[in-house]
Amino acid sequence: MPQGHYRVGRLSQEVQREVNDILLKRVRDPRVQDVTVTGVEVTGDLQQATVYYSIYSDLASDGKKAQAGLEASTGLIRRELGARLSTYKIPELFFERDKSVQYGDHIEALLRGLNKD
Repeated sequence: MPQGHYRVGRLSQEVQREVNDILLKRVRDPRVQDVTVTGVEVTGDLQQATVYYSIYSDLASDGKKAQAGLEASTGLIRRELGARLSTYKIPELFFERDKSVQYGDHIEALLRGLNKD
């Protein structure tokens, strides 16, 4: 595996671990209290990171509140990452809701419906 892929993967894991920790311990915004980071994708140049998250609620209003809370907390999260990571530049963060959990629940419900018939 080329050196760049290893570095991107390692940085993705570190960002995921640290953002989860920052959300639990440092961010006091009630809109993000039920947010769990499920994955991070960092671009090859390490300049941008897309943080995928999930929340317990399926309500659209809760999803919008969580997104707004994360966007409002981006500056704090980047500052904390700067103190915790040993990289030259901290990637710009973008938050996107992870739909895979909801999709998995939908597939599971469809399978249960098949088993009833």
